[in-house]
Amino acid sequence: MKVILVLISFFIASFSINAQAKVLTSVNDAGDVATYELDCTVKFQSLAKGLRYNITRHEFKGPDLKNSYRLMLVMDGFYSNTPNKEMTISAVLTDGTVIEAKKIIEDDGFFDGACTLKIKDPKALLAANIDKVIVHADKDVVYKISEQSRVVFKKNLSNIMNAK
Repeated sequence: MKVILVLISFFIASFSINAQAKVLTSVNDAGDVATYELDCTVKFQSLAKGLRYNITRHEFKGPDLKNSYRLMLVMDGFYSNTPNKEMTISAVLTDGTVIEAKKIIEDDGFFDGACTLKIKDPKALLAANIDKVIVHADKDVVYKISEQSRVVFKKNLSNIMNAK
């Protein structure tokens, strides 16, 4: 009986490690911008407890083919009052690099828990690991990223980078 329980728990753990998202592709009406993003129609990918994400790549057609990458972060249940007009959200990589975004606070003075970080160099993000995400609010909130989440994040980022 114990062996069966161990096998079932191993199967569930291995399934959750490889639980990467499908990539959705869309093209705008003019046909000059393609969008590749993780399928979050059923559920968002999880980066840490209470921190979900989506990765989007916009590919612009034309003489100089370029891509823009964005990492949307959603903090579950995060609704904080802040005395400032803007708040900073930082993703700290293991190599010391910091990816930041400033979020304009709503008129009522509260942060709604969602922001988008622009990824300037996705290859560097693929090579490094996200160590933690920090929300600088009235009190800093730190989300520590597990090794398992890093592996799934890298697979998802790689899938977005290679999507055609």
